[in-house]
Amino acid sequence: MPSPTSTPSVILVGVDFGVPHFDAGLEELGLLAQTAGYSVADRVTCKRRAPDPALFVGSGKAEEIKMLAQSTGAAEVLFDQSLSPAQQRNLERHLGLPVNDRTLLILEIFAQRARSHEGKLQVELARLQYLSTRLVRRWSHLERQSGGIGMRGGPGETQIELDRRMIGEAIKRTKDRLEKVKKQRATQRRQRERRDTYSISLVGYTNAGKSSIFNSLVKARAYAADQLFATLDTTTRQLYLGEAERSVSLSDTVGFIRDLPHGLVDAFAATLQEAADADLLLHVVDASNPAHPEQIASVMGVLKDIGADQVPQILVFNKLDAMDIANVPRVLSDSMELEGQSVPRIHVSAHTGEGIPALRAMLAERVLALKAGQGEMSPGPTPEIGNPVS
Repeated sequence: MPSPTSTPSVILVGVDFGVPHFDAGLEELGLLAQTAGYSVADRVTCKRRAPDPALFVGSGKAEEIKMLAQSTGAAEVLFDQSLSPAQQRNLERHLGLPVNDRTLLILEIFAQRARSHEGKLQVELARLQYLSTRLVRRWSHLERQSGGIGMRGGPGETQIELDRRMIGEAIKRTKDRLEKVKKQRATQRRQRERRDTYSISLVGYTNAGKSSIFNSLVKARAYAADQLFATLDTTTRQLYLGEAERSVSLSDTVGFIRDLPHGLVDAFAATLQEAADADLLLHVVDASNPAHPEQIASVMGVLKDIGADQVPQILVFNKLDAMDIANVPRVLSDSMELEGQSVPRIHVSAHTGEGIPALRAMLAERVLALKAGQGEMSPGPTPEIGNPVS
């Protein structure tokens, strides 16, 4: 992990295997690297039909990366795709530099940003699960242990076996501690249910502006910044809706990202459970980002993983002030099709406040419809739209 006083430079590497979401400019990986405290020395992309079993990019491209690293003075190489332990080991030997992938980079950011006891536990579990797959010949201390008094491990136990056992024990301890946190959260949810609290969770791709919208709605001071994963810990506040004459529970959750490591999805199950148990999801989208359709698909994939894909949604297209003028809609509220269903959508700007009162009114209408026993509110007729973003 980079120290606060230094900014190590890295080379970014991406391989196009023909998938639709390939980031040809490695923009997102570059943002992740900068968020983790690195500076980008150079970027390398190439096309392949399949990963090279040994070096992922093949020997020719690996040699090109090696020469580039020497000329730029890069301290590390970061891959946009996940590497197998063998590929990572082979690349490090060939390049003579540390090699890491997108998964570890995300884990590193989460480790830097976690503040709460629960968040730190979740990051530690994900890190341990990742390391448990990297043990095979990963370190130089894999000589066989000698048995005897004062030595850890039994006679003839290899260091790798000891490492595996120690990590396994650490994973079990961390899971046990997280299980206690889950039970505490479950108790809190039952208390909210007994109080007949209507719960709303903000979800969305990282840096879509969830925390900014959260602050705009509840006049809170939750940390918000123009960077990836600014918020890791769930924050819950009461939101009073004057039109409905009642308060609802509003939660700001961790942002999602493409290829979110499965270990993080599992480790953050307790936090993400807020979304699965919500009565309504505000799915925040960065409307100014040309890749927002792919980002919506990524969020929907994670929602399915945590069992929250059936929770009713309102799509909140944020950053109206940053949109291309040609794409700005004539009306703020409409609906769009999401996985075969018509979902209400509203355009807002958390920065200028435009559309926020209309969003509050939409939430109040939902609550009033529920109170009146009308079930879920229908999105209503779709207004005529001049140039919608969809």
